[in-house]
Amino acid sequence: MTDDTNKPDGPDGSPSSNNSGFDGTSGASDNLNGDDLHFNDAELEAAMADFEREFNQDTAGDNAGSGSPDSGNSDDTTDSPIADHTSESNVPDASDIDNLDSIEDLDNAANGAQTRESAIETSFDDELQGLLGNKAKAAVIITRLTSAELLAAFCQLSDISAICLDDPQGAVAVLRNLNGDGPEAAAKDLTTVVSGMPAVLVVNRADKLEATMYLLGETRDNFAPPLLFSAAAPFVEDLMLGITPLDDILADNTSYDAAALTREQALAILARHTKFGRGNSSIA
Repeated sequence: MTDDTNKPDGPDGSPSSNNSGFDGTSGASDNLNGDDLHFNDAELEAAMADFEREFNQDTAGDNAGSGSPDSGNSDDTTDSPIADHTSESNVPDASDIDNLDSIEDLDNAANGAQTRESAIETSFDDELQGLLGNKAKAAVIITRLTSAELLAAFCQLSDISAICLDDPQGAVAVLRNLNGDGPEAAAKDLTTVVSGMPAVLVVNRADKLEATMYLLGETRDNFAPPLLFSAAAPFVEDLMLGITPLDDILADNTSYDAAALTREQALAILARHTKFGRGNSSIA
């Protein structure tokens, strides 16, 4: 019997391979289903080790390029969230400063508005009291003294707050206390302290002018304002009728503030203006 296991030799006389395929290709196609397609444990571990090593190398390269803390680059620490939080919390930017300035401007504007509102309310209240006659619009005391400085000294000694102005016709005291009967009380006190000196009080209440002479703290005669104005300082009429503001009058005339004097200064002024002679004295 012929041995079927023996195959005919090839063209070159070598034994033919059992791995030859039908299409004449090498025996690789026959090995697709063989054990050579599977990795053993050693080969699998080696492949995994190579893959892990390549992955670690790629990761290290990415970290070095990005300047992460693992790269050891100390210059990039400001990019960390902690550094950003510290910088933003401690150092205000320009917008914060602008906001602070805006808040201060709003506060200043609010304070200015409150001040103007308060001034308007005060002016309205004064005007209302003036219309009701509870507060005089203006009040002056006209004297025949030749010195406004001496009149200011007398006002200080009489506890009267007034601004005294010089004039050849006679010194004039512009009273500050215009509430109620304040002007009348001032005229009584002045003529009581300066015994024997007459003074004329002119008051504008509710646009009604009154002129009254005082002597020794008592009322004497009443005068028609037009006649009095003709014999008084020119600015008296302008002031009492509201034609010229007091500030403009003070700018054009020498004035002394009685409230700015002390008692000692007032007595010194009085001594300078008082002349003593035999048996009599006079005030200049």
